[in-house]
Amino acid sequence: MSRDHATEVLRYTAFSDDPDGGNPAGVVLDATGLADGDMQAIAADVGYSETAFLFPVADAGTQRETGRTFDVRYFSPKAEVTFCGHATIATAVALAERAGPGELVLHTRAGTVPVTVTSGPDGRPRATLTSVEPHVEDAPGSVVKEALAALGWEPAELDAALPPRIAYAGARHLVLAAATRERLADLAYDFGRLEKLMRQEDLTTLQLVWRESADVFHVRDPFPVGGVVEDPATGAAAAAFGAYARELGLVPEDAVLTLHQGVDMGRPGVLTVELRGGDARVRVSGTAARI
Repeated sequence: MSRDHATEVLRYTAFSDDPDGGNPAGVVLDATGLADGDMQAIAADVGYSETAFLFPVADAGTQRETGRTFDVRYFSPKAEVTFCGHATIATAVALAERAGPGELVLHTRAGTVPVTVTSGPDGRPRATLTSVEPHVEDAPGSVVKEALAALGWEPAELDAALPPRIAYAGARHLVLAAATRERLADLAYDFGRLEKLMRQEDLTTLQLVWRESADVFHVRDPFPVGGVVEDPATGAAAAAFGAYARELGLVPEDAVLTLHQGVDMGRPGVLTVELRGGDARVRVSGTAARI
């Protein structure tokens, strides 16, 4: 069924408390009655890397009265994506500003994603999503070679201590680690060539990483398959990277990682990634601000 009335589209930036930082997302808190084409058109009109569309779940059991359980779908300007972390954080904060902090349950195309919203020391809502079950797989040499060619990177510019892998925590990301901050900062790639490879390999972004210290990383995420040159703050990729770091033994079983993203775009954001021993899922936290 197509929409027959104006749809309220909120605009929030995630992983920053500054509207000029982080990653902007569109948020539709009640998408009841919207058809796929409607949602795609709204996402294209908004123009952000993703817009989240919420559908209240009618049979949510004990959570029905509080309106805390939703089906959610995410659309980039070009296509639907199975899961989007920054739009999830933005949505959770938008809901908390209306109904207060608490527990949410989001049913995504990738699986069920619990979200906890708390009130930070400054009174601002802070959201933590718990990813679906992640996994990490070897990246075929041919895929890495073509990705490097599209990026204009040389193999010698990679950090041998952080080998290429494909990591998943709701969406697939190719993780490539730069040996220097300068290499990460200089990003000018072949949009069409990289998009072709990513569609072929079902990749949502490339997670380009530089390790500053044991638990601090700088990341960048080309997103040509979404029609966006670069994503300023990528929660799904952050969750996938947490799984990657644990799988490779780069961090302890219990660890909190800080990811800085968007700095080179002039939209700095901070993503907190938490790993817990005995739980394969990854938690990603951040703030959000209305634009």
